Amino acid sequence: MRIWAVLAILLTLFAVPAAAVEPDEVLADPKLEQRARDLSAQLRCMVCQNQTIDDSNAPLARDLRILVRERLTAGDSDGEVIKFLVDRYGEFVLLKPSFTDHNLILWLAPFAVLIVGAGTLWGVFRRRALKVGSESVDRLSEGERKRLKSLISDS
Repeated sequence: MRIWAVLAILLTLFAVPAAAVEPDEVLADPKLEQRARDLSAQLRCMVCQNQTIDDSNAPLARDLRILVRERLTAGDSDGEVIKFLVDRYGEFVLLKPSFTDHNLILWLAPFAVLIVGAGTLWGVFRRRALKVGSESVDRLSEGERKRLKSLISDS
């Protein structure tokens, strides 16, 4: 039984996700096909949202793969293909959106959240340390304070 579990884990680890590009979509020119694959790796499937159009089996992803290949065979550059798709579907089609002023908050929000969180934690721990320190001294009786001073001065 244990051997089957190990075998299943090994097979899962070595499983390679298959690209969803179908044979009838592949271009005859290997250089154009490689450009199409490189572009497809940058484009988000609008249905799956966390997959590239190369990895998705959704009909819209297939349409986008075909559209990319059509634009490349028509002579468009990689930038022109990306611009065409962004103009048509918006920047959401890009897996890595560009760094522009209208999506600046998208890029800076994680850092702002980290800074605010770190400041909040620092303030909480500082307040707690001050509070604990003052309470521990206030709780000591006069005899305990004298004993504490004598222990500190002896060492």
